[in-house]
Amino acid sequence: MDEKSELSAERGVMYVTINRRATWAQYVTEEPTPGHAAADPEVSDNPDWNPIGGVFIHHRGPTDPFGGEYPTEEDCRRDIASVYETHWQSPDFDGDIGYNFLICQHGNVYEGRGYQRGEANYQGYIDGIGRNAGFYSICALMRSNHTANEALLRAYRSLIQHLREEAPLRAGTRIVPHSFGYDTECPGNLTMYAQPGSTIDPAAPWRGIADIYIAAAQRFVNTAYQDAPGYIRCPEYGYTGWSTVLSLTQGLQHEHGISPTVQNFGPGTFNAVRQRETLPSSEINANLVRIYNGALWCKGYWTATTQTLWTSDSQAALERLYSDAGFAYSNSTLRYKVWPYIVKGLLRMDQFRLVPGGDINIQNFQKWLNARYVGDIGIPAMNLVPCDGIYSRDVQQGLMMALQYELGIAPDAITGNFGPGTQAGLRGVGSGSLTGNLRHIFRAACYFNSPTMLPGNPQVPLMYNPNDIGTDAQTSTHLEWLRAFQRFSQIPVTGTNDYTTWAQLLVSSGDTSRPATGCDCITEITAARAVALRDAGYQIVGRYLDEHLPPTDPYFLNKALKPGEPQTILDAGLKFFPIFQYNGTQLFNFTYQKGFDQAQIAHQKSIEFRIPPGTCIYFAVDYDATDDDIDDSIKPYFQGVKDGLAALGNRYTFGVYGSRNVCSRVSHEVGAKWSLVSGMSWGYSGNLGFPLPENWSFNQIREYEFQPGWGLDHDVWRQGGDPGVSALVTGE
Repeated sequence: MDEKSELSAERGVMYVTINRRATWAQYVTEEPTPGHAAADPEVSDNPDWNPIGGVFIHHRGPTDPFGGEYPTEEDCRRDIASVYETHWQSPDFDGDIGYNFLICQHGNVYEGRGYQRGEANYQGYIDGIGRNAGFYSICALMRSNHTANEALLRAYRSLIQHLREEAPLRAGTRIVPHSFGYDTECPGNLTMYAQPGSTIDPAAPWRGIADIYIAAAQRFVNTAYQDAPGYIRCPEYGYTGWSTVLSLTQGLQHEHGISPTVQNFGPGTFNAVRQRETLPSSEINANLVRIYNGALWCKGYWTATTQTLWTSDSQAALERLYSDAGFAYSNSTLRYKVWPYIVKGLLRMDQFRLVPGGDINIQNFQKWLNARYVGDIGIPAMNLVPCDGIYSRDVQQGLMMALQYELGIAPDAITGNFGPGTQAGLRGVGSGSLTGNLRHIFRAACYFNSPTMLPGNPQVPLMYNPNDIGTDAQTSTHLEWLRAFQRFSQIPVTGTNDYTTWAQLLVSSGDTSRPATGCDCITEITAARAVALRDAGYQIVGRYLDEHLPPTDPYFLNKALKPGEPQTILDAGLKFFPIFQYNGTQLFNFTYQKGFDQAQIAHQKSIEFRIPPGTCIYFAVDYDATDDDIDDSIKPYFQGVKDGLAALGNRYTFGVYGSRNVCSRVSHEVGAKWSLVSGMSWGYSGNLGFPLPENWSFNQIREYEFQPGWGLDHDVWRQGGDPGVSALVTGE
């Protein structure tokens, strides 16, 4: 046979090589007739044989003949021969080896029964399909105490793809463990892979090796709490995720007498843990111990392999978690005080160790926030801040709460919102001479907003010096960065911690009362309105090229440019910039084809309005797009925009409207020329922990009613940014 099947590399599958029976048949010592094992497989006499169901997953069995040592390839072939010698003598296997194919931990695939009827899946049916007559059987040469390596898993994935797409009789899409509906421990530690959507399913993304201890925790909660009111099962696939930690949370609630259980670690759960006041080392409830051990496995800590026991490994893992979160476990008073916070942190997806791409300086600040404001101060509204070295929404929230405390706001009144009390404090004590904790927070905020940009062509990034975070000294590097940040953000270059600078560091809108020369709106700019804008100090206005809804639609906004309106704007001494948005508030709008089509519509509309070549058109992402959204939908949409404009000769360039993260990523990864930042949406995750994009041209900081019935977005227009449209073309 020795066949290679070229498969899709995009799905993590390259090819499968299936080794002939002869490679293992030479090791057979007991067989019904000489040379039988080396001959072709027994031909099925079952007219119903058709593997439309899919594949069954098996493992070799409970014993390890190799004494724990990794077998050689020759050992694997001898092992298959021994399987054959057992099977041909059994009436259950029709005189041949029962498995269609076998895979070893070296990643080699061996022909067993081949494409003929499988016999190893047990009698019976699944949804009317015979277990033996309708499924291939694939056996891994793994024992019960073995875990799969990557080579074996990739071989499974490639073989299943081959059986689905190229085998003489194609396999269906089911992937089923041998234990399904049958009392057997087979396929052992492969059980967590024996399901559609796992890493061995070529229709799903490659996810790598799963964790048997996470899978054990998943099986435990699903079994133990399946009848608990409100309980929602989690997948039993050996990977952590929100579904798993939320199911563990529900198990914790059930053990604390909370009913119905819910997928949320709220005040009731927090208080129940606090009132129990029992650390795992003293816990007598074995199910709670299992939950704590399982949660530690999900966090990536090595803990007890027998999860009903609180072992020395468990204790070491817990003490490490305390330390990683910023606490000294040796402090007995503190250890009990923060225990409910630790449990809540365990049952979230927050990480407390440095992750790839994490920053040690950010992590040190995260630990400091936890130690001072959760451990020492105990701000009621504050949860543990992740300590992963990544600046995020939760870190921003913790920083704001810390700031509010240092500004003198009572702990019970702290919310983390950038409200009037916080703003008043920043205008007062926050704008004075800073030392100690308040200075620490200000300089950490500077670091979080790095890099800022130094002027030049190209601009030069400038990182904040981490050595300046922990000192009260007014260093030259601190002043250089601060002034560069103020200049880049287009706020007064004072070199001080004035209110406007604080606001710019803390929220994407910055100081919303500061003057701005740009604006945008959905309202037609008549001659009178243009004069009003000019008299108010505005110099440029953004308007929409088109609207996707007809006038008869109840959601019609009448927002598109009107004939002659661009000239009206220019006649008043203003400039304008074009915006294009077709339902940009919905993820489904963002596909490559829609980007391509909408770019061509924008091009045509710009021609109709006599907008000159080279003008930048801003395409809108008008919601809080996540990184996954950006990867899966937003970037393809903008690639479509880019290609759509290119197909018409690149008469116009494209920009991006959205959060800081959206603008930065689309600019860097797709090539948007300018960014219109939705800074007034300061609560967007894409505006938290991300610096202004280096190509920002407009920063939308406030929405207000300019005149009765006329709403306006107040946009800071960057000096040297997008020049906008100052004249229309003629003769077209």
